[in-house]
Amino acid sequence: MKDFIDEKFSGERALFREDGLHIERAIFDDGESPLKHSKNVDARYASFRWKYPLWYAENVKVKDSSFLEMSRSGLWYGKNLSIENTMIEAPKEFRRCDGVYLKDVSIPHANETLWTCKNVVMEKVVACGDYFGKDSENIKADGLDLYGNYCFDGAKNIEIRNSRLLSKDSFWNTENVTVYDSYICGEYLGWNSKNLTFVNCIIESLQGFCYIDGLTMKDCTLTNTSLAFEYSTVDVDIKGRIDSIINPVSGVIRADEIGIVIQDREWVDPSKTELICRSGNTPKLLTSADIELSSGQEHKTELHLKEQKI
Repeated sequence: MKDFIDEKFSGERALFREDGLHIERAIFDDGESPLKHSKNVDARYASFRWKYPLWYAENVKVKDSSFLEMSRSGLWYGKNLSIENTMIEAPKEFRRCDGVYLKDVSIPHANETLWTCKNVVMEKVVACGDYFGKDSENIKADGLDLYGNYCFDGAKNIEIRNSRLLSKDSFWNTENVTVYDSYICGEYLGWNSKNLTFVNCIIESLQGFCYIDGLTMKDCTLTNTSLAFEYSTVDVDIKGRIDSIINPVSGVIRADEIGIVIQDREWVDPSKTELICRSGNTPKLLTSADIELSSGQEHKTELHLKEQKI
């Protein structure tokens, strides 16, 4: 291993194609791609201050370090990247990487972060930004706090535990997603997806769980959730109330209470969906002709009953 301790690097490709580096208390200042094509790098207390520091890098461990805002797009095309106890201020990190491990990492500007990556593990990660995890696959996350819309769009093979997601349009176009013991808040959750499972989750979502082929929910709570399950195949077990359901394709929906059920025979066959209300309440059965949906700039879609049904 080559030792670089208490050093400051500047200029383009300062350690280009180096193999076997031990770096401590180093500053990577002005100069693009200082560690491009590097291998077997162990960096601690490092400060990355300029663009593209670790492109095409392999077997990299970074700990107790920082990626400042101008180190944007810094970790692309890499293999076996381990980042721990590190602040990543820069956007657009991790693109087309294979093998990413993040632990105790904060990413306050996580726009377009973790795109088209595979074999990703996250533990205690806090991220804020839209389109987090787009088109990535083989993802495991435990203790992920995410603030940002459209997360995991187009991603596959995802397992999430003990996490909190504030994200509109989360899990769109996904396949094989399982979420355990988590809180999710955001409109239009899971559209156009296949094989989504939620276990012991608390979820708030306007028009959530629509256009899903294979939705499973076990011991979940749906708070303030309406117009759910449109054109989806479902196996759902909900603790508490579902405010309203619209045109599920088939399956079974169990809940303590169901408010409104909208079913249009010209579009779906109501006999293919079983509704079970454990409290014994009878849902209000309507068709789309009986309701009005209103929406406008900066306010959510709302369901109103037409006057003759009030």
